[in-house]
Amino acid sequence: MYELNDTIVAVSSPTSDNRVIIRITGPDTVDKASQIFRPPVPENKAGLAAGSVLIDSELKVDAKLYLFLAPHSYTGDDVAEIHICTNPSIAEVLMSSLLGKGLRMAGPGEFTARAYLNGKIDLAQAEAVNEIITSSNEIQLAAAEKLLGGRLAETTAKTLCSIMDCLSLIEAGLDFSGEDIEFITGPDAIERLVEIRGELERLLAASCRYESVIDLPAVGIAGVANAGKSSLLNRLLGRARSIVSAQRKTTRDVLTAPLMLTHCQCVLFDCAGLTRESYIVNRVSNHESRTTNHEPRITNHEPRITNHEPRITNHESRTILDELAQQAAVESLAKASVVVFCVDISKADWSEDAAIRKLIFSAESRFIAVATKSDLLCEDVSANRLAELNELFDADFLATSAKTGAGTELLREAIDKKIIELATAGVKKNTRYASLHRTPDGGDTLHEIALTARHKRCCTEAIENIDESISELKAGNDEVTAMMLRAAYRAISNIEQHSIDEQVLERIFQRFCIGK
Repeated sequence: MYELNDTIVAVSSPTSDNRVIIRITGPDTVDKASQIFRPPVPENKAGLAAGSVLIDSELKVDAKLYLFLAPHSYTGDDVAEIHICTNPSIAEVLMSSLLGKGLRMAGPGEFTARAYLNGKIDLAQAEAVNEIITSSNEIQLAAAEKLLGGRLAETTAKTLCSIMDCLSLIEAGLDFSGEDIEFITGPDAIERLVEIRGELERLLAASCRYESVIDLPAVGIAGVANAGKSSLLNRLLGRARSIVSAQRKTTRDVLTAPLMLTHCQCVLFDCAGLTRESYIVNRVSNHESRTTNHEPRITNHEPRITNHEPRITNHESRTILDELAQQAAVESLAKASVVVFCVDISKADWSEDAAIRKLIFSAESRFIAVATKSDLLCEDVSANRLAELNELFDADFLATSAKTGAGTELLREAIDKKIIELATAGVKKNTRYASLHRTPDGGDTLHEIALTARHKRCCTEAIENIDESISELKAGNDEVTAMMLRAAYRAISNIEQHSIDEQVLERIFQRFCIGK
């Protein structure tokens, strides 16, 4: 699948970056780098060199060369990184020159694949490299770092050792079945296998699921019509994503946009202004769909037949659109990770807002209260109104102004903090079986291991094989027991062993970007 005897090259920096990094690895790395770098690259001397790169016969560009010699490099082969500050056009010319000198363009993830195949990292760590590159928030990054740290390999190595110890004793008994020697009793073997199975179950239960952190959390902006939701969304995004108008019910659809925060990224959405009726209608429609299984309702009245097509007036069409918009808003907010509840602080009457707050499907842990349009009041009045809001809603409202930007940075921080808190709480909730380890200061810390879907399949397959081996052992079928234990051993080995199927390797590394 991968040719390890040739020298590969690729741009390993983002296309949007002004600094271009060209990475080379393979047996001819030093020779090829010397052909374009001045002064010539010293042989057998790793380190940093400053100089220039020959783009063509007439053009030179200042550059730095980082040289890492085998086996003390990322890939295990010689590695050269050329760093230049230039534009994509110059980088393209340089790449063409290198390819013309006999280098081959690297495929997706081929640098990391070489590191794996040369024994520099195990397969779980190779997968972690891609997760780190593609992570869009600190939660994903932390999960990937756990995987890159190699703790999964340490855990599976212990499990493999336990399986092999038990297997060797069972097979020794088969080899000396004619002798009056018992290497391990049936109950003892079952006890060991149950313990191994328990370790695998704890590994699954105590792991962070990559799938659970890949999807970006949704943050919904809720409130009654004209509460300033659309203006707030535009201010948070820094651009006009939603139409802003003094006319009520301007927003009908659910408008979404990605929002980058300090520690994570989320999907921010704005929806139609809420009414008390919207929740009543939505609950009734949901109840009817559940009780009737979407079957048409049957009445005792015959349909009235006329020669006229039914006419829908403008008022009726607006009502239908309003109902659809309300339903979409309610459903979206019910699924949101965090709800930003907006109340116009300049209003004289908040009774409708209070009614809506009681109906929003959002626990306090997912709720952020925001007082909008604070710029319409003077400072003293705004402070008094804010205190009234806090008392009426029993919440700590954050005063904001989409017009001046006041309070919006604090709101971004509050959303960021809320998402991190919820994600951390979710991990701790799912890791109640995780082992506790003593820290140097004598405290206990919860250790989770990040598993991908492939890792989980391997662990699940091993558990199933161990269950089969326990059943066969109880039935006295030691030979079948040994066969099932070998299958369990292979399943766990596939997490990070070099003998893994090439098709699996292709699926893993084809998700990488070129140059990594």
